[in-house]
Formats: sequence, structure tokens, C-alpha cells
Amino acid sequence: MLQDNTLRHVQSSDPELYSMIERERERQRTTLQLIASENFASKAVMEATGTVLTNKYSEGYPKKRYYGGNQVVDDVEQLAIDRLKSLFSAEFANVQPHAGANANAAAYLALLETGDTVLAMRLDQGGHLTHGSPVNFSGRLYNFISYGVTSAVPDGSGERIDIEQIHKLAVEHRPKLIVIGATAYPRVIDVAPVREIADEVGAMVMFDAAHVAGLIAGGVYPNPLHSRAGKGADVMTFTTHKTLRGPRGGAILAGLELGPKIDKAVFPGLQGGPLENTIAAKAVAFKEAAQPDFKGYSRKVVQNAQALAQELIEQGFRLVSGGTDTHLILCDLRTFDAELSGKEAQEVLDKAGITCNRNQIPFDPRSPFVTSGLRFGTPAMTTCDMGVAEMKTIGSLIARALRFRADEVKVESVRKEVVELTSSFPPPAEKD
Repeated sequence: MLQDNTLRHVQSSDPELYSMIERERERQRTTLQLIASENFASKAVMEATGTVLTNKYSEGYPKKRYYGGNQVVDDVEQLAIDRLKSLFSAEFANVQPHAGANANAAAYLALLETGDTVLAMRLDQGGHLTHGSPVNFSGRLYNFISYGVTSAVPDGSGERIDIEQIHKLAVEHRPKLIVIGATAYPRVIDVAPVREIADEVGAMVMFDAAHVAGLIAGGVYPNPLHSRAGKGADVMTFTTHKTLRGPRGGAILAGLELGPKIDKAVFPGLQGGPLENTIAAKAVAFKEAAQPDFKGYSRKVVQNAQALAQELIEQGFRLVSGGTDTHLILCDLRTFDAELSGKEAQEVLDKAGITCNRNQIPFDPRSPFVTSGLRFGTPAMTTCDMGVAEMKTIGSLIARALRFRADEVKVESVRKEVVELTSSFPPPAEKD
């Protein structure tokens, strides 16, 4: 096992911390990881994260540093930049953001002035914290106007992004920027109609691809930088650790004309020294995502999500928008059990060894701390080589644990079945 070989110094110098890491390793190994924003990084990604590159201070950019001794680091960061541009057919890339939130903050800093108006998706209908939450920097510094989804309809064709509403709000408020992309939206988002609206009102378009970057790289989700109508999004931000399966971090893509503004916004505008060890791991992940087998992986992620979605429907759950086009499933618990909240369901499934997160559904009558829904995702377990058959089993285990949640013995029996199932599908770092 990777950790047995690489953590011997932690084990000897800090046994308290080592035991915590081992407990987390055991949790990941023996439970089902169904949080849509999580994945398992490869051994190569994990090794690169732990290299001597962590020792080097490198404020600035390749060939433009404020410290000496960056000859090698310059090559590392440029390699990551070149691989990322190639992967997404982009003109410009910045690989320094420490996280997706940092990438979004830098994009706003580059494109906006304090107080500017921005259209973005409602948080309670799929948007992200950085899309204008009043408790987040985005909502405090900029004037966010929120759009949402259409109402649910029996055939499942509703609960899609309301393009007419975006158009109406754009004409009314004349935003400087329209943000698309979401953290809890299971369908493909078409950039073309939003681009048309933006051009009509003189706005720019930013696509937050944090969740779907890997699906884009894998060819199963349209590249937002290149819409079917021609010009796509002006800027694309994303994280490198979800469907892209890299280290925890962020990145920004754009056209050449916006590159200097974005670079200045990341450094010195937002961050100090970049994490070159993480950037090296990003370079590894970008190379991995460019390989032919990553396309197969991405197809399998979507196939698994659709199989899990179908099983959940058969078990009595209603799915937001009727299903999924992506890696993500948003599940309405009320048709399964009107009294069951997302909070309680998440806690029960944790006991059963099934890790997911509670999530509001569109027009949810419950608070974001309680919710009427759960969010599931298939990237991590697909990385572990699970397929459609395992997804159907997982769907039935979820239903059984929740249906008999008051019976500790039955919940524990589900837990034992989860341990048995995961024993045949270990994370990459557990394999020889």
C-alpha cells in the first residue's frame, strides 16, 4: 500500500496524526464514496503532491519570479500550463489557484469592479457559494442577481435552467457578467443561448466547470469555451480534484486577451506564492486526462450515474429533472418518505457506510441545513472500477438503509454488505 511506504516518518515522529490518517484511509477503503465533488487521485498525483517542490518559494510566473532559484519550477509550471491548454483547446491557462473558490474570486477580480452586477444561479437551485451568497465574498463585493430553474413537471422535463428568465433578468439589469455552471445540477448546460443573451446586453460569460471539468476533458460534456454557435464562454474556472481526478486545487482558462488580467488577479491580486508541488500534481492529472482510457472512464462515470439514477427511481425516489446527463444525481426524498429529511438520511447512510451529502432541491420547503434532498455522484467509485451492476446494488442498499432506518440491526447489515462490496474495489492508492 502506498501509505505504508511513504508515511513511515510521520508514523515515527507523529504517531497521533498517523493514527488519524490511517483511520481516514480505512474509512475511504471500506465505505462507498458517493459525494459528487470527490474522487480518488492516482498514485502518481499523490506522489507529485509530496515532492521537494513544496520547499520552493516562487511568487510570480514562469520567467517572471520575485525569487531566485526557480529554473526548475518554471519548467514544472509551464508544463502544467501547456498540458492544460492542450487538454481543453484553450489559448490561456493559469494553474495557480489554490481552489475553485480562489479561481472564481480571481476571475471576478479580473473582470469586474466592486459593485458590478452579475447574473448567476440561485444557490438553492444548484448554484455555488461563490455565485453570490450574501455570506460569501462574492455576494458582499458584487451585485448578484439570481436566476433559477423551471418548475417540476410529471414527465421530468422541468427543473432545467430557465433561459427565458436569464434573458428577462439580463435585459432588466444589464449585468457585466453572466455566470453559468453549478454545484448541484444534473443536466448538461448549453452555453450557446446564454452567449446570445450576453452579446445582446453587452455582458461577458463565465462558466464554472468545477464539477464537470473531467467530463469535458473526457469528451462526454461539451467544451464551454467552444459553443455550437461559435464563440463560447469568455472564461472557464474549475477545480482539479472532482471529475478531473487530480490534486485539490483550481485553474482558469480564457482567451489570450484576458490572460494578463487574470494573471494579475491571481497574483498579486489574490494569492501569494503558488503551491508548486500541487501544480506538479496538476500536471500529472492533465497528462492522465489526455490519455485514451480517460475518455472511457468519463463515459463510465455517466453510465454509472444513469444506472444508479434508474435504480433510485425504481426504489421510489424522485430525481430532480427526472435523471442525469452527468456524474451527479439530485434526489428528492419526499416521494420515498415525506417525513425523511436530507439531514437524517445523510446521517443514516453514514452509519451504513454510504457517504453522500444532503442538498436542497429546487423550491425546497426545508432549510439548507435540513433539506429535502440528497446529492449522489459516481466519479470516485467509478475510479475504483465499479460498474452498472454495482450501481444497481448501491441503489438498493441506499433504499434499504433509509427504509429501515429505525432498525439498527438492519442498518448494520447494510454496513456489512458495503464492506464486502468495497473489498473488491479498492482505491488506486491501495493497489499494488
